[in-house]
Amino acid sequence: MKTTASALGAGVALTLLAGQAAAQASLVDDKKATSGTTDVHQEGFQKAQAPVAEKVNETDAKVSAGAFLSTGNAKALAITGAGTLRLRRGFDQFTLDLAANYGEASVVPGTPQETTVENYQARARYDRFLSQKWALFAQESFRRDRFQGLDLRLNFDPGLAYYLLIEEKQHLTFEAGYDLQYDMRTTQAMDDAAAAGTPVDATEVRHALRLYAGYDNSLNEHVRFDTGLEYLQAFAVAENFRINWVSSLTANLTEAFAVAAGFTLRFDNNPLPGIEQLDTITTLSLVYSLK
Repeated sequence: MKTTASALGAGVALTLLAGQAAAQASLVDDKKATSGTTDVHQEGFQKAQAPVAEKVNETDAKVSAGAFLSTGNAKALAITGAGTLRLRRGFDQFTLDLAANYGEASVVPGTPQETTVENYQARARYDRFLSQKWALFAQESFRRDRFQGLDLRLNFDPGLAYYLLIEEKQHLTFEAGYDLQYDMRTTQAMDDAAAAGTPVDATEVRHALRLYAGYDNSLNEHVRFDTGLEYLQAFAVAENFRINWVSSLTANLTEAFAVAAGFTLRFDNNPLPGIEQLDTITTLSLVYSLK
């Protein structure tokens, strides 16, 4: 079974973004460089942005698009796009993220190309900042991914964020909360599971504990490093746990342009039959920012 990263991991995405790097900034300044990632459904990787003052009024938007095309003996096509909207009003913040990834390939001359990547994602998050150290949040996310056997995956994640380290150049954040997950499986996934002798239901609900830690460091005025690690542990079945990890390194070339390298890891300890446990995505992006 192909994984969701099979085509995108091999290509280089050139990304154009309009807007400030939203919601990755914290108490000091927003950085112009962004990770350039097009994977929004991460059950809570959208970090809260702690307030710098009581009266904050900000509106940020960004869009991205990228493509990879190969013809001849090996044919491949990969298309990716994403958009983000962030509204900050005082101690309240709303963020909306959208993303889509599609890829197809053929390595045998004369044969039609087969779809290798297809997923669509969306996420909405609300943050209420209680103080400079504490914030409450609630998040709803959507994912449709044929190669994970998902017609639909909905996650609802309320929780509490705490800023342990707040310095001019680095920040360390922890989040803890609850995760409610609702899955609708594809017909193909259910047929494959039945053929393997391990039938599954068309839908499943999971209740889980969610823990997250995020760290960012502005190494200097031009280079920034971000990383985040998330763990989700189901209450009812101990083997149902997932780990998500994202990292990015960005370097500003000018005021408007930056280069960003990103890595995303997704591990599901108990996926559907025939689905691999591990997916990874590696990206290299050219970023254009406009505030």
